[in-house]
Amino acid sequence: MGAVSWSHVDWRASVGLVGTVVKYLSGVLLVPLAVGLYYGADAPTFAAAFAITVAIGVALERVDPDPDLGAREGFLMVALTWLLVAIVGTIPYLLAGFLGTESTLAQPTNALFESMSGFTTTGATVMGDISLDRHSHAIMLWRQLTQWLGGMGIVVLAVAILPELSVGGAQLMDAEAPGPGIQKLTPRIAETARVLWLAYLGFTLLEMLLLYGLHLGGLAPNMDLFNAVSHPLTTMPTGGFSPEARSIEAFSAAVQWVIIPFMIAAGTNFALFWHVLNGEPERLFRDTEFRSYAGVIGVLTAVIAGLLFTGIGISANPSAVPPIVGALEDSVRHAAFQIVSIVTTTGYASMDFNTWGAPAKYLLLFAMFVGGSAGSTGGAIKIVRWVVIVKSLRRELFTTVHPEAVSPVRLGGRVIDERALRGIYAFTLLYLVFFFVATMLVVADAWRVGYQVTAFESMSAVAATLGNVGPGFGVVGPMNSYLGFPATSKLLLTFLMWIGRLEILPVLVLLTPAYWRT
Repeated sequence: MGAVSWSHVDWRASVGLVGTVVKYLSGVLLVPLAVGLYYGADAPTFAAAFAITVAIGVALERVDPDPDLGAREGFLMVALTWLLVAIVGTIPYLLAGFLGTESTLAQPTNALFESMSGFTTTGATVMGDISLDRHSHAIMLWRQLTQWLGGMGIVVLAVAILPELSVGGAQLMDAEAPGPGIQKLTPRIAETARVLWLAYLGFTLLEMLLLYGLHLGGLAPNMDLFNAVSHPLTTMPTGGFSPEARSIEAFSAAVQWVIIPFMIAAGTNFALFWHVLNGEPERLFRDTEFRSYAGVIGVLTAVIAGLLFTGIGISANPSAVPPIVGALEDSVRHAAFQIVSIVTTTGYASMDFNTWGAPAKYLLLFAMFVGGSAGSTGGAIKIVRWVVIVKSLRRELFTTVHPEAVSPVRLGGRVIDERALRGIYAFTLLYLVFFFVATMLVVADAWRVGYQVTAFESMSAVAATLGNVGPGFGVVGPMNSYLGFPATSKLLLTFLMWIGRLEILPVLVLLTPAYWRT
């Protein structure tokens, strides 16, 4: 047996491009810097963070000033970008702690957890006290911006604005995009990236106008300008961070109804909106994935609304729950809001669903595994994969009865390649394996330090971080946080957020010998 031959994977090219992305990303820090100057808090924090981030980006860029990105380097570049961006995102939190304006997030493990949760649009938090009295406007806005940047994809944004990524852009976007892949909408992939980001920006601005309009119209007294700007920044990326401790429960029913359709849009394949704007609205309603997505949301909403309306979905001690039993509008609104929020992995809460009964909670746990559409900003397994799996199982039943029949799996009239089918099964299996193994590790770690957390709460914490959902149940419920977990569990959950956002395979492929071999 001969010696193993190793390839020269050009890691310098990957690192150099990561440096370029970080360098340009530093410009976003100027926004909370301006807010800090306006409110007179944390401006020095963001000035220093900007300088440090630029220095890190320039230093990494010089590792390879003229990178040549191949297929293997693309996987490395995408994985490193998301990891390094989350690490760089901790700088404002750590500096704020050093300057005495921040406490909880000044601990490196907590800062990394919060930053990774932001950029991966998970929405899980270790902030024990979410309040503008406790944290500055600048810090809270940075927290919102991390989710908006991560929603449509940092690498997709880089492909849209950096000429050096235009050649390998298609492969980079496939490696980063949530779902089986991004549909090429225009002849050039950079133009496709710009189309997606413009649609994303348009929805964000529209939601800002509507929310602030409710405030000006007297329908949302506490939806001031800062809140009206902050919430769209985490609705469209299906992130779920809110400057309010009670999430969207802090606002009126009108606000909740306005946010629901934007969450639905965020969980929809953005390519469909491009077709609608180009005079093909029928493409939206003919799309198999969208119809399945709408159907799942509709059925789950109806079931939960029935449970809440009849009182079956309310726990025996609903002292903190609004009187929704027998109130049709309240029951439908809270059911629709929470189902849409969980299915799309946004993670907002219109009420504390910890107070719901077991049937409703288990339905929400199931919804955590559904996910939004491919090409959306949502996380989890994705509707399209479940549709393909169901169709392939029906095919297997048919061919068992008719072994000579040739019956390809079709989606929207197109035949699904058998290799793509195997990839969907492989991802789904890996996702479930990571879920079960990580749950056992979280339970064991909690037992090791004497932290009181049930198996169900641990399951929900793992499902919520791996699927980029955010809140779970019990100690990690929508009005609680992940602060109490031991540092080792927080690091594990941070890792789950990272691989969950990249959908596992782009990270795992780096650990295989075949990746490095010639």
